[in-house]
Amino acid sequence: METRGLPSRWSGHARRLPSSLEDLSGPATGTVVLPLQVAWSGRRAYDVSDERQRLMLYALLLAEAQREDLERFLHGESLVRMWPRLGRLLGPHARRAWEQELIPAHRQ
Repeated sequence: METRGLPSRWSGHARRLPSSLEDLSGPATGTVVLPLQVAWSGRRAYDVSDERQRLMLYALLLAEAQREDLERFLHGESLVRMWPRLGRLLGPHARRAWEQELIPAHRQ
C-alpha cells in the first residue's frame, strides 16, 4: 500500500492547539460539566478544585477536545503547573505538540 502523500494521523492534533496559554480561559475552581461531544462515554462533571479530578479532566480534554473546548475548559496556569504529571499521561505526539507550542519550559 502506497502511503506517500497521506497526512500523518497526528497532523490534526497540532491544529487543535490554542494559539497561546492566554487563550485558555477555563475555571481555576468549581465544577466543569463537559459537553457530550467531548465526554461521550462516561463521566462529564469534574471538580477542578480537586487535583486528581482536574488531572483526569485535563487528560481527557487534551486527548479528545477540539480547540474551542480546550480554550473553554482548560486554565492556563493550572495546565502549566500540572504539566510534569499531565504530560506523562499523553502519547508522545500529543505531548511533543503541546511542549513545542505552549508549555513554557519546553518552548524553543
